[in-house]
Amino acid sequence: MALRKSAEDYLEAIYILKNTSGVVHSIDVANMLGFSKPSVSRAVGNLRQEGYLTMKEDGELLLTKKGTAAAEHIYERHTVLSSLLISLGVSEKTAADDACLIEHVISDETFDKIKDLYNQKQK
Repeated sequence: MALRKSAEDYLEAIYILKNTSGVVHSIDVANMLGFSKPSVSRAVGNLRQEGYLTMKEDGELLLTKKGTAAAEHIYERHTVLSSLLISLGVSEKTAADDACLIEHVISDETFDKIKDLYNQKQK
């Protein structure tokens, strides 16, 4: 089953927070994404039910293997697309905003070609 944009955003946020601060709680995700705590709690419950994350007794969120794979996939799309747009002269904010939209709808085939082009441009 394909993830919805919002689920991908949550997984990406958890992935980024985990890599920057080491420990992630729902409130951290709410603060990062600008969502209410109840909205995040609902989404976390759905992601737990679908096997993308687990929660420790203290509320720490942990991505499962499945969750990590999905988060890394979407994060790679975001970083490559943002970097490419910035290299084309797009402002950082606009590039990040546009990459966040594009990353959810672009096909794997098209993304792979864009990534190849970007990597060639970096050499």
